[in-house]
Amino acid sequence: MKEALLYENLEDAKVRCFLCSHRCVIQEGHLGVCNVRENRGGTLYTLVYGKTISQHVDPVEKKPLYHFYPGSTAYSIATPGCNFRCQWCQNWEIAQLPREQHMIPGYIAAPEAIIRDVISNDCKSIAYTYTEPTIFFEYTLDIARLASAEGIANIYVTNGYMTSEMLEMISPFLDAANVDLKAFQEKTYKRYAGSKLQPVLDNLILMKKLGIWVEITTLVVPGINDDLMELRQIAQFIHQELGSEIPWHLSRFYPHYKLANVPPTPVATLIAAKEIGYDVGLKHIYLGNVGGESNTYCHQCRELLIRRQGYWVEVLNLQDGTCTNCGSPIAGIWEQE
Repeated sequence: MKEALLYENLEDAKVRCFLCSHRCVIQEGHLGVCNVRENRGGTLYTLVYGKTISQHVDPVEKKPLYHFYPGSTAYSIATPGCNFRCQWCQNWEIAQLPREQHMIPGYIAAPEAIIRDVISNDCKSIAYTYTEPTIFFEYTLDIARLASAEGIANIYVTNGYMTSEMLEMISPFLDAANVDLKAFQEKTYKRYAGSKLQPVLDNLILMKKLGIWVEITTLVVPGINDDLMELRQIAQFIHQELGSEIPWHLSRFYPHYKLANVPPTPVATLIAAKEIGYDVGLKHIYLGNVGGESNTYCHQCRELLIRRQGYWVEVLNLQDGTCTNCGSPIAGIWEQE
């Protein structure tokens, strides 16, 4: 165990955690919503520090990040747990273990060991992913500091429900984030994830302000968040508050976890949402979980810049972040030539 960051002591040995936007008040001997932070005698401990349950080398496009060192690899790690309880969770077997089975399994891996493994695998970045990185923040912070010193980039794949205090603490070391914007209705967040929408929107705006490269994913679930008006609201928020250059990934839902009886998202719905996004003014929209190509084109002249087939990536007409055909700058984090 390791003493947690970002909490304060209250009366009667209670503590208030301000790691995520639940801001749990935790009685002595109890756990927070995430089930991996425990109050013991008025001291808050993280129960997952250094306890990895998943370590893989992935294409960065799998996060998905399409405008962040395309074609590179990301060393991906996770510990058990999550501060959401999404009924469509794709990684529920590890994300919900502490809550559903009261277990926190994993292998001990010190931050220094992670960095050695990243270097030996020649990875450009480390992705804190699969579960929610907010709940293993102290671990990610120690790794990220070491990674930054070695010139290794850091990525959060996140639900975006951290506090501003946490985000500002990690921001000097956090290069990019893919944020799952699950819906644009408070009632959807409350019913299906046990959380709220507004903190996610606020954190997206703060990430942009802090200089973190942001891409957004929306898993489109039939009957829950697939109303075209709601998808238009998401596109409008991205355009107005974050910028037209921010990539939006529209991902196809497949029956899973507690929504095993919900049918897969019709591809026609994703195509309609993509057209809405372009109509609103977004420049880069990608479809996920549908196979086929996910190419990047210049928003100005429509020149093919990056060709993708699955996780095979070929950078063609992009040099130093600029379209070689018309000279338009393309937003993202690119290799400098």
